[in-house]
Amino acid sequence: MKSTTESLGPTRVKLTIEVPFEEFQPSLDKAYKTIGAQVQVPGFRKGKVPAAIIDQRIGRGAVLDEAINSALPDWYSEALQQVDVQPLSQPEIDLTKFEDGEPIEITAELDVRPEIELPDVSAIAVEVEDAEVQDDDVEEQLEALRERFATFTDVERAAADGDAVTIDLAAHDESGEPIEGAEATGMPYTVGRGGMLDGLDEAITGLSAGEEKTFSTELVGGELKGTPVEVTVKVVDVKERELPEVDEEFVQTASEFDTVEELRADLREKLTRGKRMEQAAEARDLVLDEIVGQVAAPIPDAVVTEELANRRQQITEQLMYAGMSMEAYLEEEGQTAEEFEADLERRVRDSIVAQFVLDEVVKEQEIGVDDAELSQHIIRRAQQSGQDPNSYIQHIMEHNHVPEMMSEVLRGKALASLVEGATVTDKSGTTLDLSKLQADGSLADEDEPADDAS
Repeated sequence: MKSTTESLGPTRVKLTIEVPFEEFQPSLDKAYKTIGAQVQVPGFRKGKVPAAIIDQRIGRGAVLDEAINSALPDWYSEALQQVDVQPLSQPEIDLTKFEDGEPIEITAELDVRPEIELPDVSAIAVEVEDAEVQDDDVEEQLEALRERFATFTDVERAAADGDAVTIDLAAHDESGEPIEGAEATGMPYTVGRGGMLDGLDEAITGLSAGEEKTFSTELVGGELKGTPVEVTVKVVDVKERELPEVDEEFVQTASEFDTVEELRADLREKLTRGKRMEQAAEARDLVLDEIVGQVAAPIPDAVVTEELANRRQQITEQLMYAGMSMEAYLEEEGQTAEEFEADLERRVRDSIVAQFVLDEVVKEQEIGVDDAELSQHIIRRAQQSGQDPNSYIQHIMEHNHVPEMMSEVLRGKALASLVEGATVTDKSGTTLDLSKLQADGSLADEDEPADDAS
């Protein structure tokens, strides 16, 4: 089989495949067996019908059609490998020459990945936030740990800031009609936390168990978001919250440490690791954005159109799940429909170019993926989605998502390579060596190789 390409544009080629008829013979033999197993001819066992009888009863043309339809996908895949092009769209295939006993010629027009030239990564410099952990950050984590071990005592007094209460809520419109879906009973709430309804804390404060109060506010979610309503809140019970003292007894109960100093040091280290991971994520975004901005890469319109449709569907599904209309979303974002579409198309085009860049790095550096890396990535994806790893693996195997997983690992390694080649500094002016950053946010020892944190 021989394959050649003809450029039809920056991102479109015509692929010509020439196949000698003798290479077609195995597919023809297979077609005879397939058809022979489907027909019944008196005097012959099923599957044992001679080719001549099939030609007589069914017709040679039907066998040729069966054979060519079976062979085309394999020929097309082999041709792509021969000419080394990466398709971006389904091909438009034309069987240009197909006569019994004669060489076969097939042409296919398809969109392909454009040739791109990567900029000098060593000339790229980006600045990220500092990874410094403040004392207040540690105390906030310590406070959260104390809250996990808080005790609650029923009290016969009015609710005050910090109390844990159980409340019933019911919203009415301005005419006094109940609003369907805007009610709740037996809801736990901590006075002073805020974030649920404007005016709720003020209404609850001072109410004892069994008392209620009505206040004016606006709904904060769903299709009625922003609607003025009257809300009646009833306090069912009031509990006083008591936080444990930060002493050695608490530390030994709440952690594996013996002293307060050890616990604070561990919290600081965990926060620092998290900050380093945030730095790495910020650096990856900034470096890739910088490279994408420097790369001139034509994109086939069909590819952009398809990806735009996918993104719109995802956004629509997310809004439906959140109970929000597109109009409400645009109002919240402060965008017009035209501005939203323009921004979406820009982001889609940038993401496609980013894929081109990373795939080019994979190709140039001959980056590979071993079984351990692929397994770790799949398990990490399962954990992120909250699914059982075994069920997740079964799902991706059944739906042939393994190539997609491999691409994610390859692109992650390519991006890590780009970031390591750029200059990354924090706002304090310290140059960061992200090659030493491990997956848990710790830094590899000077003498030990770093694990890929991407």
